[in-house]
Amino acid sequence: MSAQACYQEVKDRLLNVNQWQSYAGKASAAFVLCDEGGNPVERLPRKGDHFRIDIPGPGPVSGDGYDWVQIEAMEEMETPEREQITIRVRPATSPKNEKSDVAHFFSAEATSNFLVQRDGNTVTAAVLGRNEKPNTEADTIIDKARNTAVATGAVSAFSKLQWTSLVKGLISSE
Repeated sequence: MSAQACYQEVKDRLLNVNQWQSYAGKASAAFVLCDEGGNPVERLPRKGDHFRIDIPGPGPVSGDGYDWVQIEAMEEMETPEREQITIRVRPATSPKNEKSDVAHFFSAEATSNFLVQRDGNTVTAAVLGRNEKPNTEADTIIDKARNTAVATGAVSAFSKLQWTSLVKGLISSE
């Protein structure tokens, strides 16, 4: 398979958010692509869409049991020697309820960048997290404690395993 064809296949997997758990493995978080209103959709992601995330264990009360992020940017570039697509998400409030606090274990300052690129004949995928701090601004004491525990574990072990599994699954030719 050519590097261009491989890139297209890995890019298609990245854009198929609803299948991320199948790429990462059953022990990983389940992701559902949702529109701006929080309704599950079966289509390519768009800026303003949300990911509803069901991580193993209890979810936040403010997210009705789910962590939520919103797509803040999608960027694509292409030259003869290099192609790249990036999806940047940020923790968000749940679009399914009236609560105004961020329904995620990380604070609203955090971002995750999901990227696939082809540089010459090399195709890579990565997940890059920035400003990952526990969301201690949650409305309930239960969510504050949960977010601190999950974020502390996420920064060290679970997050690394989750994203390593996803990246391997995206790149895998199986």
